[in-house]
This record gives sequence, structure tokens and C-alpha cells, in this order.
Amino acid sequence: MIADVRKAVGLVRRAVSNRAAYFDVRRSLARLPQPPRGHFEVAVYFADGDVNMYQMRQWYKPLQRLAETWPVVVISRSATGAQALLADGALPVAFAPSVRMLEQVVASQDIRVVLYVNQNTRNFQMFRYGHRWHVFINHGESDKMYMTTNQFKAYDYALIAGDAARERLGRVLWDYDLDARTIAIGRPQADHFSGSLPYPDDDRTVILYAPTWEGDRPAAHYGSIASHGEALAAAVLASPRHRLVYRPHPRSGVVNAAYGDAHRRIVSAIAAANAEDASAHHVYDDGPELGWQLAAADLAVVDISAMIYDRLAIAKPLIVTRPTDPAALVDTGGYLADASWLDATDAKSIVEMTDRVVADPGASERLGAWSRHYFGDTAPGAATARFHAAIDLLMRRWVEWDARSMTVADERDEAEFDDA
Repeated sequence: MIADVRKAVGLVRRAVSNRAAYFDVRRSLARLPQPPRGHFEVAVYFADGDVNMYQMRQWYKPLQRLAETWPVVVISRSATGAQALLADGALPVAFAPSVRMLEQVVASQDIRVVLYVNQNTRNFQMFRYGHRWHVFINHGESDKMYMTTNQFKAYDYALIAGDAARERLGRVLWDYDLDARTIAIGRPQADHFSGSLPYPDDDRTVILYAPTWEGDRPAAHYGSIASHGEALAAAVLASPRHRLVYRPHPRSGVVNAAYGDAHRRIVSAIAAANAEDASAHHVYDDGPELGWQLAAADLAVVDISAMIYDRLAIAKPLIVTRPTDPAALVDTGGYLADASWLDATDAKSIVEMTDRVVADPGASERLGAWSRHYFGDTAPGAATARFHAAIDLLMRRWVEWDARSMTVADERDEAEFDDA
């Protein structure tokens, strides 16, 4: 009964929040200059709300660079998502909560390539529009089961990271033409890792703990906050030689209240440790920018998630938490077969394990090999160049198919004229 009341209250609050966001977005857009008809040639379709904005934010800088050549607009279907996009101000936004408004956006612009960062079921409302390429770009690289969903077949193309992704898809997807429908681009986000460090450059060993959320089904129970997190954090916070940077997934605790409670206890423990030792500068990071955390940490402790591969893209030491739920699916055909694992029972020993892994002379060589396998050339700018080349290729193919379809239409019209 209490659970039902809480659920009802939550639904009401969400409805009120969505309504307020809807009117806020309409007012904000009314104040902005309207783009000319036919201006945008690339669209990013985003049907999610603000809770999943991390999926969009990691693409801002690559898309901003792309927009220098091909004008880019984000088509937002959710009021809270559009509100967050407008507040960020990174890219132009078209708000289309209804199908009719979506049709108006499509009719008013010259959109030739549509990019998708997730598998929202409302993507199918955009798939109905032909005469353009529908391209899955995802919001991260990982060995999760999500990365081999049969939904890949719904898109004309998928921009994948590299050889590991090809092998993964080849093992699972039946009758899927990898050569024709996938283009490897690496991880263009890694070309834009940046940000100011919120702690001094001293001799402390920095440990990034970046767990994923608890998951919405047993097969995806990869999150470690409730199983590993508190013991891990306590050990790092107690060490005068180490610094903790805690960056949890934004959805942490949305399904499991106990998971959310454990997260809040870690945040409180960080605040208490900093109050006790002002020189510690431990960090609870929930900001929108991702980059400096991965690039600066001496060691990253992550769950089975895209964070593994964001870290792998820069080939620096990392440890992966082992899921405690035996139902969690773990693909050990790739990097995870060679990973350094952290069991929940060993989380309290993370300081000793960190010292050992960071000092391992073979770690850099092994990580470099895996990095190349997953992302190809990781030299600065290489992935961005491949991303732009992929879009250029799709634009050329659009022109070819457009000319072909126009020829067919002309022939049909001519035949109808002759018959008349």
C-alpha cells in the first residue's frame, strides 16, 4: 500500500515537472532566432528526458566540431530533455513532443543523416521518414549485452568503435552485413577530454571510482555501489596517500532504494573525510563534464559499463568490479577476459591493489594492445577524423541515392505522360 502511494506521488510530481518544463521550453525557444528553412543537414534524435542527458552530453564536442561542416540540430521529444539541452546551449534544439511537430521539423529542414545515441522505443517514430540515413552512434563502447541487441538491424548504418565491436556483433547478430552496415570511427569523445582539476597536483595517488547504476533487470545488474562501494570508499578515504574521485552514474538509485542509500552514505563519507583533513581534497563529482576524471586518475575502478572503454581509450590502469548477481551477463570474449577484477569481498583492500596494479610494468603494454583492438588509432584527432569521414561518406551516398530516386521518379512521370 505504501509503495503504491509513493509510486502515485512520484507520477504526479513527474507530470507536474514535465508540464512546467514544456512551457519553459516553449518560452525559451520563442526568444531564440529561428533557423532558415533547409539549414540543418544532420539531426541527432533524442527522445529521452533529463535523466539520460549523459548520453547526449558526451557527444556535444564531437558534434560541435562536425557542425562546422554539416549543420547539426538536436530533435528533442521530451520536455525535460529539451529543457536540459537548451540550458546547456551546446547545440541548436528543435522541440517536437508530438508526431505532428516532428513532421513539421522534418518538412522544414534538409536532414540527410539522423543520428541516434540510444535505443528509445520512440526512435521508431523517426524511422518512418525515408530519404535519409538513420545511423546508430550509441553513447559508449562496452561489452554489455546492450551492445549486441538485434535493434542494430533497424538502422541503415551503425558507427562502431573498432574491431572488438565488429567481432561482438558478428558473434550475435544473424544475417547482419557488417561490411555494408557498420563504419569504425573509434571514440571521438576521447579527443575532447578536458576540464580543470578540482584538487591540487600533489603526490597523492588518485583513484577514480565510477560505478554504473543498479540496472533494471538481473542480466544487467552490473552496479557495484551497494556491494563494493562503501568498503572501497572507506579504504581510500582512510589512506593519507590516496585521493578518491567518486563519479556515480546519474541514474544511481532510480530503481533500487538501497542502492541510492549506499550512494548517499558514500557522499556523506567524502564530506566527513574532507572536513577532517582539508588537504585530502576527495571529490564527489556529479557535474555534466566527463573527461578530466578519466585522463587524470592514476587508477580507475569501474563497473561493467562504457566507462571501462572510455578509460581503455587512453590506455591507463583500471580495475573492473565483479558483479555479485550471478544472473548478470558478463562477456569474457574481449578485454574482460584479461581485466583486473575486484570482488566485493576484496573491496576493502583497494589501496593495496591499486599500488600493485599501478606499478605493474606490463600493464601499460597490455592496455595499449587492448586499446588498439577496441578503438584502432587513438592518436589525438584520429577518431574525430574518422567520425567526419564517416559522415562525409554518408552524405555522398545520400546524393547518389537521391539522384537515383529522382531518376526513377522522372521515368515514372514520363511513362504516365506517354500513357496519357
